[in-house]
Amino acid sequence: MARAIERWELLQEWIDKSSSILIKKLSRNDCSWADDSSKHQNGFYVPAKIRMSGFFPEMFEKPSKPHIYEAEFYTKWPGVDGEVKLSSLKHFSNKGSEAHVTRVPKSEFSKLTPASLLVGGVLRVPEDGVIRYWFVVVDAGSEDAEIVETVFELGVDFECALFDPQQINKVESDESELLIEQIRVAIFTGCLPGFLKSVATLPRPEVLAMQAQEVFMREHGLDRLSPYHVDRPGDAIMKISRDIEFSIYKNYELRHRAADVVRILIEGGDDLVRSVVKGFPALNASFLSASQHRKTRAGRSFEQHISRLLNDGGLFFEEQFITGNRRPDFVLPSGLSLESDSRGNADTIILSAKTTLRERWKQLALEKFDCGLFLATVDDRVSSDAIDEMFDQRIFLVVPESLKTSKDTCYERKSNVLTFREFFDEEILRKRPSFLR
Repeated sequence: MARAIERWELLQEWIDKSSSILIKKLSRNDCSWADDSSKHQNGFYVPAKIRMSGFFPEMFEKPSKPHIYEAEFYTKWPGVDGEVKLSSLKHFSNKGSEAHVTRVPKSEFSKLTPASLLVGGVLRVPEDGVIRYWFVVVDAGSEDAEIVETVFELGVDFECALFDPQQINKVESDESELLIEQIRVAIFTGCLPGFLKSVATLPRPEVLAMQAQEVFMREHGLDRLSPYHVDRPGDAIMKISRDIEFSIYKNYELRHRAADVVRILIEGGDDLVRSVVKGFPALNASFLSASQHRKTRAGRSFEQHISRLLNDGGLFFEEQFITGNRRPDFVLPSGLSLESDSRGNADTIILSAKTTLRERWKQLALEKFDCGLFLATVDDRVSSDAIDEMFDQRIFLVVPESLKTSKDTCYERKSNVLTFREFFDEEILRKRPSFLR
């Protein structure tokens, strides 16, 4: 099956052969047709800016229907065994500015996680003289999607854009050259042990979180990160955690991991081949550690950002309160209120924080807290069925403001999905003002 293929390896091969790259975050309208036989649509939408960019072939009006502009072109789908389609780009000038690419493989768009990615390109040298375009769909639930987002630096507000393959990671390349020179100088001057020691430890999650928060507050002229001083606190947290902090982390990570690899190779002696072969277990461990550390860092830092919102907002709360075998991320107003028999738990809130949900939200339901259950996340990939299951378990999701109304997510019409703004205004300020100091 197509999705058994390693998508990132496949993408690298085709990106290297392309002069221009298109990446589009798929909305529900782009792919819901593939799982609903009652819909006649077949294909994905193209925003006006992309339609007019020159990426796609020029469209011409149909003589019989002058309001319809159309272009036909061959597309290759490497993720579907290299299937070739005679696709069509259509623009109905009387219906809006978007265009629509039709005649695409249905299997590529079926059963996708929300906010999946469409990646395509224009080949520098057409295949068989006629095939100039290729497309691959990357499911948002896969690790390949994380790689695409990282390599192309897709921000939290990303929707659709064109990229020059020659410019990918240019900033990282410049920083890499600086690091290369620093390591060379350290080796030449005999100072390598000192340099390795200086980058041996990555900053703790709370340090990274604070650095990212300070950058955001400085850019927006804020002296605190209070949800009552920021118009869209959820979007602010998403920007800080997924863009600003990750950018800071990558700089630290590059220095740390590169230095670690240099250390492993140098310890193997002057024979580079022997150093690589003998040092492979250590190299492999270092790379596995890098992947695991990224995931762990993201979760811990997100909790730090939520804590900053609560603290700067002047709320009573307790972190990591242990009750029985349970340890919720945040209890509002306190752990004592959670265990109080006299007051009951009607006004107590459990606020859990998870950057990505998958099946982990079920743990909150299993812990059976008899109070308000809220789950804060910046995950734009939660399915409609999962949200409905949470509703049945009396769990409310708290999401960034832009994700609630986004066409790429399943949040908009769900009654148990609140924005951060709604959580702090309605659940705290209006319903539970006693939570404020």
